[in-house]
Amino acid sequence: MRLAALVSGGKDGTLALHHAIWDGHEVAYLVTMVPERSDSWMFHVPNLHLMPLIAQALGIPLVQAPTSGVKERELEDLKATLAKLDVDGVVSGAVASRYQKERIDRICEELGLASVAPLWGRDELSVLKEVVELGFHVIFVGIFAYGLDASWLGRRLDEQAIEDLVALRERYGISLVGEGGEYETLVLDAPLFKARLEVVKARRAWDPDKLTGVLEVLEARLVPKGTKPFKAPEGALPSKRWSGGMEPPQGGGPGWPITRLSGPRGTACSSSPMEQLASCPPRASGACSPSP
Repeated sequence: MRLAALVSGGKDGTLALHHAIWDGHEVAYLVTMVPERSDSWMFHVPNLHLMPLIAQALGIPLVQAPTSGVKERELEDLKATLAKLDVDGVVSGAVASRYQKERIDRICEELGLASVAPLWGRDELSVLKEVVELGFHVIFVGIFAYGLDASWLGRRLDEQAIEDLVALRERYGISLVGEGGEYETLVLDAPLFKARLEVVKARRAWDPDKLTGVLEVLEARLVPKGTKPFKAPEGALPSKRWSGGMEPPQGGGPGWPITRLSGPRGTACSSSPMEQLASCPPRASGACSPSP
């Protein structure tokens, strides 16, 4: 079938897209809804400005459309966007969220489209393990649940991270894949990517009162696979726990500075100037940075 893939740069949608292609479907479009609100019920929010780079890495056309982000009304925005596309179905990354799956199914039924959900009903732990075993490079870019702290922002999803998430599920009852809004992820590389994303500049924003935060990518670029990741200057990223040159120093510093948050899910507010990663390479072809 000719499909549109609902993606926002996170692990589940990207893994579902891979399965759809491996199952013989043609993914004709990536569809990304851009909420006007940061507390959307349906759609991922952090770092959506990187989707053009992800589309370029996959070699698939990107369709971006605004949505109110208001519960239920945002579904009409999605329906209107899908209605304009020449496709037979929609692939999504729902794993266990009935809220998401039932609404996508309903939209597809109303439009006469097939709803393809390769991950639906799977054990959450098996999904995380598959992401790691397939060589996906995934980092955490949003933290919104008790038990997760600022140290998760920018951390790579690997075997140790999975063990830590399992422990947090046993203690706090979180969803391992983050479908309850516990966290958001960003895929920097995956098997079908023709090039990988490299974060050039980023900053951490953490609200110590709400215990929530986001990693905002200020600038990124595509680099050929097999090249070494960008490395920050000596002393900027001291911890070895995080991989790929992605670790923010404790308390901010010259790597990924910390700013306090105000407002829901990632609305940053700071009274002091933001420091940026020192000695970053100049912006190259294929670079991307958020609009002012």
